Amino acid sequence: MFDFDQYLGFLAFLTILTIGFWLMIFLLTFVIPYWIGGAILEILKEKRDAKKAKRNQ
Repeated sequence: MFDFDQYLGFLAFLTILTIGFWLMIFLLTFVIPYWIGGAILEILKEKRDAKKAKRNQ
């Protein structure tokens, strides 16, 4: 059915596909929400500091 080099190519393809799948799951569930949450907190902190500086002037 498969030659040995075709078998190795198929295994390499499945390995790359699986790594890509789990990397995408990891990025979508942990990294991107952490990044967005940190950006929102940073924006809120800057607005709070600007409001505090304006009030102190």
